[in-house]
Amino acid sequence: MKKYFSLLGLIAAFHSSVAQIDSGSFYLHKFAQNIGRETFITTRSGNTLTFDVDFKFTDRGQTVPLKAQLVTTTAYEPVSLFIKGSTSRFSTINDTVIIRDKKVSVRVDDSSYTETLKPIVFPVGGYSPGAVQMALLQYWKKKGEPKTIALLPAGEVAITRQGIDELSFMDKKLVLHRYILSGLVWGNEIIWTDTNGKLICLITNDAEGDKLEMMETDHESLLPELLGRAAEYSMQLFTASLKTDLSKNKTLAITGGNIVDVESGQTKMNQTIIIEKGLIKEMGPVASVKIPTGATVIQAKGKTILPGLWDMHSHFQQAEWGPAYLAAGVTTVRDCGNEFVYINAIKAAIDANKGVGPNILKAGIVDGPGELGLGIVRAATEDEAIKVVRMYKDNGFAQIKVYSSIKLPVLKAICAEAHRLGLTVTGHIPIGLTIETAVDAGMDQVNHIQYVYSAMKKNKDRSVDLQDSSSVAVLNFLKDHKTVIDPTIGVYELALRNVKDDITDIEPNFTTLPVPLQPLFKNMGLPDSLAKSYKPRFDAMKGLVKALNDMDIPIMAGTDMGFPGYSVSRELELYVDAGLTPLQAIQSATITPARVMNVDQQTGSIKTGKQADLVIVNGDPLKNIGDIRHVWTVIKQGQQYDPGVLHKMAGFGKL
Repeated sequence: MKKYFSLLGLIAAFHSSVAQIDSGSFYLHKFAQNIGRETFITTRSGNTLTFDVDFKFTDRGQTVPLKAQLVTTTAYEPVSLFIKGSTSRFSTINDTVIIRDKKVSVRVDDSSYTETLKPIVFPVGGYSPGAVQMALLQYWKKKGEPKTIALLPAGEVAITRQGIDELSFMDKKLVLHRYILSGLVWGNEIIWTDTNGKLICLITNDAEGDKLEMMETDHESLLPELLGRAAEYSMQLFTASLKTDLSKNKTLAITGGNIVDVESGQTKMNQTIIIEKGLIKEMGPVASVKIPTGATVIQAKGKTILPGLWDMHSHFQQAEWGPAYLAAGVTTVRDCGNEFVYINAIKAAIDANKGVGPNILKAGIVDGPGELGLGIVRAATEDEAIKVVRMYKDNGFAQIKVYSSIKLPVLKAICAEAHRLGLTVTGHIPIGLTIETAVDAGMDQVNHIQYVYSAMKKNKDRSVDLQDSSSVAVLNFLKDHKTVIDPTIGVYELALRNVKDDITDIEPNFTTLPVPLQPLFKNMGLPDSLAKSYKPRFDAMKGLVKALNDMDIPIMAGTDMGFPGYSVSRELELYVDAGLTPLQAIQSATITPARVMNVDQQTGSIKTGKQADLVIVNGDPLKNIGDIRHVWTVIKQGQQYDPGVLHKMAGFGKL
């Protein structure tokens, strides 16, 4: 490593005169909350520019620091990049790139290699720092705005000009240039610069998959407006590429397929479904249903027709989740906490047929005070709790989601006001409370199986003793209170897996995931010894899914993100592994959540008069739950989608 620092030192010392020519600072945000800052200083020495960057934020009490140094010529030709630190609470980076004599020396962690310099190439460390992306934009302009730029250590980025936004700032007109960057992270980043090319706002995603915004400090007040515009622009990109009029209400006729009735458990063979104006108008045996003249006919002979799937624990952090979900047959999601402005804009775009994505049920997140809190919507008092609930109710939210720092009196006030207004309450069990205390306070639902697991009697290996009287009492309590659980068991499988194991055992479509996502999932998990010690805990969590189901305690399939879209299929596979029947697993992602959310008269099963949210698959998931992955076509509110086209829009490779 010393030789790399020596090379950097030689570069810096090449010219004796060093002058600072620029500096800047960006606030860093998650859930619209200011959680840190990036600062940079640019110096010039002869024909060399050096960008020194200090990047740091604190996410739910954990510090995420990173330092970087980029060196370029005054024409922004790259010379070197050094970047080291954390990119999220769970990931790190340690990259060095040196360019000399048309050769590139690269060091990533403990591995190193040398390659020939490509004609158009730039070193970047992923989504951060913003100052490096600002320099990348200048390089792109100097090179004549090429379609793509090769990246170091790896990858490729595409940059396009998207337009000009005029905003009002301090009672004056502010002109911002808008760009789309694709390839640094999964999906599209949106960047705004001033007329001189200085970065004003970058909306991206961090290494956890959470949306992260960098906002130039002097323009911080513009963030809410730019968040709303980002949602709108992102959705417009997809509707433009889909080349389908989403506002048309075509008549569809699906004929020859086998319909799974998730309410009765029966499969009706060789059926026809007529869809008009987004609703199921008629259905029955092929021989008895006449296909209307002019209808678009979908031949589904031998295929299985299911209600569209639900993900009851999503975080719609970026527009790409829309096509990714639909491509996997997911037509409804519950967004379990998001940025208020952003999720409102995303849902509005989809509902107005100006965006591509599933139906969204919004759960408005609220947390308590303190450094462990998440987001900007906080409630420290009962009065504040009531105001938060009313705000969400007035803006079309279906639920309140409480997070981990809420205090008991505030929790009670949230639940009371939510129930008064016809809303339900879901969320984490706040720190210091038991699941019984939180449910007694009014929580209707609980996110994550870990909170049930924590209340159980443990064996020495941290497995669960389901026969112990205290464990039985907890399960009986949940049953008596009709508490609903979304287990998100797939999240724990990823977090507790042995990183040496083949990840395609978990996700067979792994190689089709967007390239920037693959290393994040591949490196997620535990070393061998720890993974073995945690296996009894994971097996116990799976066992609890079966125990809940056996006691008729409602479980709803939720993923908490994971593999975009595919994670719903994996969640259902894990339920079957735990001992549920394929039908029970499918019910947890269709009719059960529809009933829990009080919309089962409109959706959740395939019946005349209900919303036409359907997924047609090759195979029979009632015999082999893995067949639910084989999505052939998707219909959401009467609009047909091709999974291949959707996956391409979201940056996935071919199956």
